[in-house]
Amino acid sequence: MKNVPLADVDHVDRAVLPIGTDYPPGHLLDWHEHRRAQFLYGATGVMVVDTADGTWTVPPERAVLIPAATRHRVRMLGVSTRSLYIEPAVVPWWPRTCTVVDVPPLLRELLHAAVGFEADYSLSGREGSVADLLLHEIAARAPLPFHVAIPASAGLAALCRDYLAAPDAAVTNAQWAARTAMSERAFTRLFRGETGESPAVWRARARLLAAVPLLRGAPVGEVSGRLGYATPAAFTAAFTRTFGLPPSRFARPPSRPAARPGRP
Repeated sequence: MKNVPLADVDHVDRAVLPIGTDYPPGHLLDWHEHRRAQFLYGATGVMVVDTADGTWTVPPERAVLIPAATRHRVRMLGVSTRSLYIEPAVVPWWPRTCTVVDVPPLLRELLHAAVGFEADYSLSGREGSVADLLLHEIAARAPLPFHVAIPASAGLAALCRDYLAAPDAAVTNAQWAARTAMSERAFTRLFRGETGESPAVWRARARLLAAVPLLRGAPVGEVSGRLGYATPAAFTAAFTRTFGLPPSRFARPPSRPAARPGRP
């Protein structure tokens, strides 16, 4: 199924409903939730998923597991998705919070095949076997660290969401504390209690997450400068230490030059 609204097929008696959707650049799926759990795979582009508890940045050819009945929004940056909408009862092992995972070649090919199914695909033949295998492959995935927590306190949450929208390396704990009318010590203690990280560590991770979509349109050197790193080497080291892969792995592949016409 391609570009089919979930509401049109949610009633179909299938534990797994595969749907592929193409989105224009910058498209925002505003706050909503699904009755089913969702496996959201971005075959192209970058997705940014927000919930009340955190923000997950999904690099190209990765996916995010979204629990059933979780209110969320998704910003699509040049994305074509392959989604599975899954009855919660058949995936009791599904994570309780959103989780970014890798998508190896077998799982990727299964997803591409599944979005060609009709909503009422046969359960006894090849299509039913593909749906079953998809769940086995998803269950084997390990989480990737492409997220930051959002504090429960409204004031702290507003600071974090503003920073995610416009990361600034010059921001200090003292400035954040002043915005919340707290002492720096009290602010830092509260922030750590609600996120598990110090404000400085949180901001450093948020800046690196902001690099993921930027790398799709700019070279590593330019992205490092925009995010306040002294050198591209310092940025590359921090990115690799945090995510396990260098930023060059997330850059858009260079377009091939057009072939020159042959001489007559």
